[in-house]
Amino acid sequence: MGTLRCDLRPLVRTAGGSGRHGAGALTRQVPRDDHPTGRRITRGRPYPMGVTADAEGVNVAVWAPEAEAIEFCLFPSAAGDLCGPEERCGLPYREGEVWYAHISGVFPGDRYGLRAHGAWDPETGLLHNPRKLLVDPYARALDGPLRWDPLMLGYVEDEEDGSPDASTGASSYVPSERDSAGVVPKGIVAAVAAPPSGTEGDRADPAGNRPGHALADLVVYEAHVKGLSAAHPDVPEELRGTYLGAAHPAIVDHLSELGVNAVEFLPLQAFFDDRHLVEKGLCNYWGYQPLAWFAPEPRYASVPEQADAELRELVHALHAAGIEVILDVVYNHSGEGDEYGPTVGPRGLNNRGYYRLDQDFGYINDTGTGNTLGVHRPAMLRLVMDSLRHWVQHFGVDGFRFDLGATLGRGPFGFDTQSAFFQAIAQDPVLAGTKLIAEPWDIGPGGYRLGEFPEPFSEWNDTFRDGVRRLWRGESVGGTNLGSLLLGSANVFDTGVRSATASVNFLSAHDGFTLADVVSYNERHNEANGENGADGHGENFSANLGVEGPTDDPAVLAARTRRVRAMLATLLLSQGVPMLLAGDEMGNSQAGNNNAYAQDNEMGWVDWSGVGRDAADPELPGLVGRLIDVRRRLPVLRQRTFLHGGERADGLRDVRWYRPDGGKPTPADWDRADFHAIGVVLRGAAGDPDGEAMADQVLVILNTGCDVDFVLPSSDHGAIGTWRLEVDTARAELGAETPIDGSYAVAEQSVVVFCRG
Repeated sequence: MGTLRCDLRPLVRTAGGSGRHGAGALTRQVPRDDHPTGRRITRGRPYPMGVTADAEGVNVAVWAPEAEAIEFCLFPSAAGDLCGPEERCGLPYREGEVWYAHISGVFPGDRYGLRAHGAWDPETGLLHNPRKLLVDPYARALDGPLRWDPLMLGYVEDEEDGSPDASTGASSYVPSERDSAGVVPKGIVAAVAAPPSGTEGDRADPAGNRPGHALADLVVYEAHVKGLSAAHPDVPEELRGTYLGAAHPAIVDHLSELGVNAVEFLPLQAFFDDRHLVEKGLCNYWGYQPLAWFAPEPRYASVPEQADAELRELVHALHAAGIEVILDVVYNHSGEGDEYGPTVGPRGLNNRGYYRLDQDFGYINDTGTGNTLGVHRPAMLRLVMDSLRHWVQHFGVDGFRFDLGATLGRGPFGFDTQSAFFQAIAQDPVLAGTKLIAEPWDIGPGGYRLGEFPEPFSEWNDTFRDGVRRLWRGESVGGTNLGSLLLGSANVFDTGVRSATASVNFLSAHDGFTLADVVSYNERHNEANGENGADGHGENFSANLGVEGPTDDPAVLAARTRRVRAMLATLLLSQGVPMLLAGDEMGNSQAGNNNAYAQDNEMGWVDWSGVGRDAADPELPGLVGRLIDVRRRLPVLRQRTFLHGGERADGLRDVRWYRPDGGKPTPADWDRADFHAIGVVLRGAAGDPDGEAMADQVLVILNTGCDVDFVLPSSDHGAIGTWRLEVDTARAELGAETPIDGSYAVAEQSVVVFCRG
């Protein structure tokens, strides 16, 4: 097909909105120091990228190497004025792949977008369409949320099936002439310095009060910033579901009392509500469809234009309580989707640069979202690194969880631990010391990469989740690999250079059943998502213990309570970094929905009725808090060095396993179907200076079967003193440090912890 072009000369124009598409009258380029509005357009600089304010105006730099012209478009600053007069200023300067200029008279708070002129040739991957207003990928704030609208389509759509209109001739993919400015949120020019937040005179800089916890000491709490406070009765109604709601003392005090010291928030970078969700009356609740990687999502602010300040206040408040902030970030794909998606950002600026395309110029889809960002390319990698540094320096974020991290390690020839992304991360001084956590998979070829990420990355360990679920529903200790899971999954992560903190252990996460649902449902129940219940994981290793869903059967409820407690104890007593899903400590349910990505309602929000005397298990939050406190007080439970049963300098082994009769399990015992109770004594790691200095010994007994009397290890094995009971998940009323000797009656489906030394 031939290449279609618009008038692509550099333009400076004003648009009054009176034309059919609000385009106004075009004029030829006027002298740069004689703009009709009195603005001076001078050379400026090609870096930093995006829009940078100074005393006289803004410097604008845009990566668009295949565009023939870029326009910087200004809009009225009045709130809610989406369709007012638009002022367009061409960027006449170019250096390499960057268009740039300095434009006078533009100041913080002004609203803007971009337009790109150039070739429209889908067969070679060129999709410029100046009728589409584009969000600056470097925008530091947006004036509203990004939500699907038909005007955002860059092509003419067939009205029957939504595909490109084939009635237009030989081409079935022609550019739309409908202007999108009225439905696209605008970027907000940011001030050079961060504005004050908090009390008058208090700068409340979230980068200035970091707790600075060691990775081995973390207990992570994964939460949705809206869902955390949206249903909390003690948070003022006007703040529920906002950044300030999550910063409210009712939330922060709960986290502090629980003992967690890091919150991992689902994506906060400005994201897009997909077409298929909007047309069903839903929204992209989780936020994994980013389009502006520097801007905080405005829908979570009590005042959208104040999202920046309110998020900074949230991070500062958590830091003040000793709680670090880890941000779930998405650099593997954008919210523009596949070839049928909107043109609102990268696609319109540089489709062949921002995205990875195949030999036919179709989108490579290693992410399952319709597109894959080309992070291996220098300019896209620069965006990622600039974004990460911005979140660390400006918002005070302490770490990141990289969604579909395997995609970021891909180059032209697949996953590579020496990829450009990994090397850039490793050498960056701003990111040094931040917590880096990978989701170690994607859906592309060879996409499952658990255990293969380089230092200093930790990884979400889904084998821990699945193994512990299988263990507590009755599979053997050997078949579920319990011995490895409790000790940091050394078989996966111990490469000789990595530590036990490489494993981020979890039982549940946003993507899947809550823990309460793991013990309440055999099958997923995702009908509310509008996909006929077929979305989400099919295998959850769950068991409803007799009734599918809610019940008032006391026997079933008691069994569920025992299992939830035991599973949480297993998580919090294992080597590695534990991660709790928000609400699991109080029995939060999603009614069996294991893919609540579109449920911005009571189903997706944390239900705080699980706290208090009327809760299904009123003792659960206190028990979880006690387990976290035991982990904090006993460093044997959170070591960096892997435990392999090595001999310490004092002649004792750092790991020793026991049967209920006090004997050592044989290889055959591990795989016996009736071998349900096992104990392990943990000491400081052999050969590690910190480990050798640890005097405490911790005994953990796990009983997945019926009641059993367990003989406690005697002094013949190097014990000093009497065992002190720390926690019994079946007897939460027992006080800590109760002295025990001889044997102990371990209840069915329970975990018991002892210490001495």
